[in-house]
Amino acid sequence: MAKVSVGLRGWRFDEEEIFTEEGELKPLDEIPEDPRERLVRLTRLVEEPCDVCYLEYGEAEIHRCNQARIVYGEPRGEVLLCPGHEPSFVYWFHEAGGSEHKGTRALAEHFHEWAAAGNEAPEGYGAVEHVDEDPDGLPDPPDEREIQERLAEEAGFERERIDIRKLAGTEEPSEDERVTDEDLADLDLSTEYPSDR
Repeated sequence: MAKVSVGLRGWRFDEEEIFTEEGELKPLDEIPEDPRERLVRLTRLVEEPCDVCYLEYGEAEIHRCNQARIVYGEPRGEVLLCPGHEPSFVYWFHEAGGSEHKGTRALAEHFHEWAAAGNEAPEGYGAVEHVDEDPDGLPDPPDEREIQERLAEEAGFERERIDIRKLAGTEEPSEDERVTDEDLADLDLSTEYPSDR
């Protein structure tokens, strides 16, 4: 059985468990529970920043963070890394007690504490040797929308349009109350509004 990564390196899947013979992703109900959970989780992780970069720059300078390329740990307790910070995780795991948290969701929390304290791998400490036959050819996981559609389809749910006005107990606006193109003509979309972020 060949092992493959999907979207990010690190989590490995048995190819036969998740792909059909034609190379298409199997229906979710045909994928065993653990790989299915990881695939669904990957849809949220593939665009996220490296955890160590984020600890360094924070939300205010998130644009400076490298995009994560590697994932370790358990779903909802995973560590996301760029190639430059992977050696620090590997060092922490093998040399600084990180392996005590193997298989737990607390792994990420403990690594984040260690990294936030300014710890890192010694100069020249190596990363994991990933065997990449085609490093840019990692298959993409399905996006969240596709996962939701598949789940709904497989469970037999029909999509339903939700009417917010009906839920709020308000009526459809009259012709006089509707917003027109004229009303929007003077709207300045470049205006910055206060935000909690």
